[in-house]
Amino acid sequence: MKQKSSVKERILDTASRLFYHQGFNSTGINQIIAEADIAIGSLYKHYESKSDLLYHYLEQQETEYFANLNDYLKDEKQPLKKLLKLIDYRIKLQEESNFSGCHFIKINAEIGREDKKIEQFVLAHKERQREYINVLIDEISTEKTLLIEKNALQNSIFLMIEGAVVSAGINGNTNDLKAVKKSINQFF
Repeated sequence: MKQKSSVKERILDTASRLFYHQGFNSTGINQIIAEADIAIGSLYKHYESKSDLLYHYLEQQETEYFANLNDYLKDEKQPLKKLLKLIDYRIKLQEESNFSGCHFIKINAEIGREDKKIEQFVLAHKERQREYINVLIDEISTEKTLLIEKNALQNSIFLMIEGAVVSAGINGNTNDLKAVKKSINQFF
């Protein structure tokens, strides 16, 4: 028997779905309340504001992203294969979401620098993704001779992946993410 989710979970799950698929600015509090099937007081009992709800949405997405990434990569020991599999993970995410893009890139495009707390969270998340790649490149560089300077390579790979995720959302396919994998193989 499936356990009934708490009101707080229903609010966050509903807001997450709506924020991701129709956008933060296009999602109203009344729509969240109606689709979560809650009273307005319940929403404000758990979340101070729509921005507070957005922050918790991003926290949830970050936790899920890295937990699922670590699980996806847990059996791979070779750093180069792990880096390539990281791109496979991003391909998987895009395919499963029907090419809906990155939660964080989308929110940044909508909110920009209007909300400093959200801006800082998005920046920190992207920096954490960058650092994940940097660690893998550091590990690869101990095994292989790099053809270009390590910091430039780390930055290039991060930017190629991020750009390919944006492209997946625009083009509705993962062709550019697959091209990034081919490019990475040429670096080593």
